[in-house]
Amino acid sequence: MTEIPASFLDLIQGPRVAAFTTLMPDGSPQTTPVWCNFDGTHVLVSTMRGFRKEKNMRANPKVTLLCYDPRKPLRSLEVRGLVVEMTEDGAMEHLDGLTELYTGKRPYFGECVPAELREVETPVLCKILPICIVTLDASRSNEESA
Repeated sequence: MTEIPASFLDLIQGPRVAAFTTLMPDGSPQTTPVWCNFDGTHVLVSTMRGFRKEKNMRANPKVTLLCYDPRKPLRSLEVRGLVVEMTEDGAMEHLDGLTELYTGKRPYFGECVPAELREVETPVLCKILPICIVTLDASRSNEESA
């Protein structure tokens, strides 16, 4: 596993919105803003069953996540990785935890989106194994590992 440098962990442990890129069936990139966190091994992202990014990850597990520091826009962390697991187990709890981290409230259904969507949307927890880490800090040189 490629390690995320300790000096950049704050960018992925929230609460910062990240740009998350998956690949469409034709190979073109599709990027969406996401909430994420890091469990020490995997980057964790939530989506919903049937959403475009969920379909993309099932078809092609290669993804990229870009986090940047809004106070220092030239400080960023790019994680290129592989989705190694997609599960509904624990997904709702993870999403509620992210909701609390990012908004100070919970649950996701009822606080962030209408509660009735809980009946039609099924959360999916995606575990991403970092393969390549690229960091940028304007005060330092770039670092890259493979």
